[in-house]
Amino acid sequence: MIEQSIAPGVGLQERGPRSVVTDTWFVFWREMLLPLRDPFSLIFSLIQPLVFLGLFGPLLGSAVGAPAFGGQSTLQWFLPGVVVMIALFGTSMTGSNLQYELMTGSYERILATPLSRSSLMIGRALKEWAPLVLQGLLISVVCIPFGFVFYPMHVVLGLVILGIFGIGLGALSYALALVSQNKEWIFWGVQQTLLFPLMILSGIMLPIEAGPGWMKVASLFNPLTYLVNAERELFAGRIGVDTLWGLVAAVVTAAVGLAVGIRTISRNTN
Repeated sequence: MIEQSIAPGVGLQERGPRSVVTDTWFVFWREMLLPLRDPFSLIFSLIQPLVFLGLFGPLLGSAVGAPAFGGQSTLQWFLPGVVVMIALFGTSMTGSNLQYELMTGSYERILATPLSRSSLMIGRALKEWAPLVLQGLLISVVCIPFGFVFYPMHVVLGLVILGIFGIGLGALSYALALVSQNKEWIFWGVQQTLLFPLMILSGIMLPIEAGPGWMKVASLFNPLTYLVNAERELFAGRIGVDTLWGLVAAVVTAAVGLAVGIRTISRNTN
């Protein structure tokens, strides 16, 4: 087990909300140094979503048909799903960097500091979310000449909701990395096994209404479904019931993720 060496008087119990915010900012900034030194990685990461929009989007419109999109254009319906997909893959890989730190021993050195345990997870998840904000805005602007209607305030609100969801998913990824330790195949096996069914059953790529009845029922138990519906409503310039349910799903995911993550850290440091 990893020994926790925190000086007396600065334990986790004594750290207030302000300290947690400060710790989170420190972890976030530490994690952001690498992409800031290599901004081309952010630019390169835009290629995949643009390929999806440019190649899969037209096929989607031809195969499914306009009525399945609720009166929206194919691009207006599909782009929010692509943004959610970026967030999903980005934050779910929060634990991959932790596995490298576990192998090199740098994680133990971080635990020897008085940083709050929740800040370790939140800061890392926010590091994955920060590029998403820029990516989402850039992709939206790039798609304007092709018929996408851009609603800035609604898009920003959608990205904030994605950030809340990403904190929870990132914390779960963090916990999975701690449980799997140096066995990377366990981390990637569990991540991929869960990620793709959740993505398909949420209607990110195709309207879930076009699927069989059992898929529609299964999608009701998928928190990602409510998040995708909320993003589509917001990117269409509307705020309604779907937005509310998406926010609830994001908050619940964040609460569950942080609870599981903090408990996992405690079990691995005692």
